[in-house]
Amino acid sequence: MKNLLNLIVLIIISASSLNAQQLKSPSEFLGYELGTQFSRHADVVNYFEHVAENSSLVNYHTYGKTNERRSLTYAVITSEENMAGLENIRNTHLQNAGIGDAKGESDIAIVWLSYNVHGNEASSTEASMKTIYHLITEKQEWLKNTIVIIDPCINPDGRDRYANWYNQVKAEPYNITQDAAEHHEPWPGGRPNHYLFDLNRDWAWATQIETRERLKIYNQWLPHIHVDFHEQGINDPYYFAPAAEPFHEIITPFQREFQTRIGKNNAKYFDEEGWLYFTGERFDLLYPSYGDTYPTYMGSIGMTYEQAGHGRAGLGIKTDEGYVLTLKDRVEHHFTTGIATIEVAAKNAAELNTEFENYFNKGSFDYNSYALQGNPDKLNALQKLLDRHEITYSYSNSGKISGYNYKNSAKGSLPGSQNTMIVSTDQPKGKMVKVLFEPQTKLMDSLTYDITAWSLPYAYGLDAVASKNIIQGKSEKQMQSIENNADPKAAGYIAKWNSMQDAQFLAELLKNDIKVRFSEVPFESNGEKFAPGSLIISKSDNRELDNFDNKVIEIANNYKRQLLTTATSFAGSGPDFGSSDIKIVNRQKIGLFKGNEVSSLNFGEAWYFMEQDLNYPVTPLNTEYFSRINLDDFDVIIMPNGWY
Repeated sequence: MKNLLNLIVLIIISASSLNAQQLKSPSEFLGYELGTQFSRHADVVNYFEHVAENSSLVNYHTYGKTNERRSLTYAVITSEENMAGLENIRNTHLQNAGIGDAKGESDIAIVWLSYNVHGNEASSTEASMKTIYHLITEKQEWLKNTIVIIDPCINPDGRDRYANWYNQVKAEPYNITQDAAEHHEPWPGGRPNHYLFDLNRDWAWATQIETRERLKIYNQWLPHIHVDFHEQGINDPYYFAPAAEPFHEIITPFQREFQTRIGKNNAKYFDEEGWLYFTGERFDLLYPSYGDTYPTYMGSIGMTYEQAGHGRAGLGIKTDEGYVLTLKDRVEHHFTTGIATIEVAAKNAAELNTEFENYFNKGSFDYNSYALQGNPDKLNALQKLLDRHEITYSYSNSGKISGYNYKNSAKGSLPGSQNTMIVSTDQPKGKMVKVLFEPQTKLMDSLTYDITAWSLPYAYGLDAVASKNIIQGKSEKQMQSIENNADPKAAGYIAKWNSMQDAQFLAELLKNDIKVRFSEVPFESNGEKFAPGSLIISKSDNRELDNFDNKVIEIANNYKRQLLTTATSFAGSGPDFGSSDIKIVNRQKIGLFKGNEVSSLNFGEAWYFMEQDLNYPVTPLNTEYFSRINLDDFDVIIMPNGWY
C-alpha cells in the first residue's frame, strides 16, 4: 500500500513537472525575443491558447470575430480553487451591483486589462503575453483572491494592419532616425478598426462589431478595476492615474482616491528603475465613451495608461531629447504597470468589493426618470443601444409627465402614451443612466480632452422630459404588427419618409431595380396625408418587372414599413402621381474618395454608413489615381473631409 501511495505521489509530481516544462514563455513560444518584432495577431492568439492548454490557472475564450474575421478573445486567470467556483464568484459579484439573485458575499477582486484598442499602439499586446506568463509563474499568491481578465487585443484588424506593414518595411537593424520610412505609416494607419472607426470612442455608442461583442462579456463581469493600455507621442514618457480634471460628478471619492493609490504604486516601480512619468494631466474622466470613463460609470476604477511610442516608434526611435526609445522599453513599462495594478487589487480585495457594492447603492439625482417620445424607429434605435448596455427601460400609458423639457430647456410636459419610453435611475446602472441622459453635464474645468455634450434624447432626436419622480411603466411596449398584403389591382403603394429605416427600405427597392418616385410637396391619397419626401412605388413605372406587387410587399414587410395601397394615381389633394412635383429616384452609382489627403475617420464614417447602415453599394476611389478615374461612370461622388 505504501509503495502504491509513493507511486501515485510520484506520478502527480511528474505530471506537474511535465506541465511546467511544457509551458513556454512568450519568447520561447514565438521563436524570437519579445520586443524584437511585432507579433501578428494569430501568433498572439496561438500563445494564449498554448498558455490555457498548459495551465490550470487560465481559461481562454473567443467572444467574437472582427469584420476581417480575426478572433476577439479574453483570458481569465485565477487560482484553481477560484476557477472551480468561477461562475458562483461571478454571480455573487454581480449581485453586489444589484444584478441577479445570487446569495453570499464575495471577497475576490476582479481586474480587467484591455490592450491595443488603437492598432498602431502596438506595444501593449506584446506586454499582455508577458503579463499572463508572469502571473501564472511568479504571482500565483495574488490569484488566491484576485481574478484577472486579459483582452490581449481589442482591435486585431488595426493591429495587423500596422504590424504587417512595419514588418515589411523595417530596416535591418531597425533605423532610429525619425525620418526613416519605418516611422511613417501610410494612409490610413493602424489606429482604427476595419471601418476606420476609433474604437476608444465607441464604448458608449457601440456602433462597431468589436465593441458590441465586448460589451456582452464586460457586462457579465463588471470588474472592480479596468485598465485601458495606450500609447502617445514619442517624447511623452508615460502617463498613469490619477487622471486630470474634469471628473464627472458621479465619480465617487473612493474612485478618485483609489486610482491615486494605484498611481503611487506604479510610481514606486518606475522610480526604482529611473523611468519618467507624469500624472494628473491631459487625460480627464468626463466623456463616457472611453475605456476609462465607461468602466468608471459602471462602478470600476477605470484608468488609461499611456506609453511613449505610438505608430512612429517602431522597434526603436531617437526622441527629440536624444534618448533611444525601443519596443522592449515600451513592453517593459506596460508590463510593469499591469502587474503593479494587479498587486494593489490583490492587497485591497475586500475594500474593492465593499466600495463596489456602495457604488451601486441608490444615489441622489437631480432627475430620477427620463420620458421619451417620438418617431418609433428612433425609439427602437435607442432601445437597442440600452439593450447593449443592459440598461432597463419600460413604457408608460399613464397621464401627463412633467419635468425639464429638453426641447424648450425649461419646465414642460409630455402627454401620456403607451409608446412613451421611461428610463429610470432606479436600477443597478442608474448612475450610467444619469450620465447618458442628463440634459447638461456639469463641468468643474473648462478644459477637457473631448466633447462635453452627448445627451441621448438630443442625439436621437426625441422629445423628452426629465422628471424628479421615479416613474414605473409597463415592462414591455406593445409592438405594432406590420403586415402588408399584395394587391394585384393596386396602382401603386405609398410609404412615408421619416427615418433611417425608410432610407434602408428605399435602398433595398433600388437594389432590386424597382423604380420609385418621391413627392416634393404634400399630397393626400385615400384620405391620408403625406408629407414631402414620401415614396410612391407605381406599377406603371415597373411594368417590365415580374411579380411587382409581391416583391414590393416582401421588402416592405422585411423592413417593417407600413404601405398605403392605392387603386389610383389621382390624389385627393396635391399633385397626382404623374405630376412634375413627383420626381423619379434613379438607382445611383456612388463613388467615395479615400487615400492620402482624405480624413481616414471621415472616410470610414461614410463607408460604414453606406455599407452597414444604408446597405447600399458604394465604390471607394483612391485619390492616388484620381486623374484616371472615369467620373462619367458615377452619378454621385462623395468627398469626405480632407486636404484636397
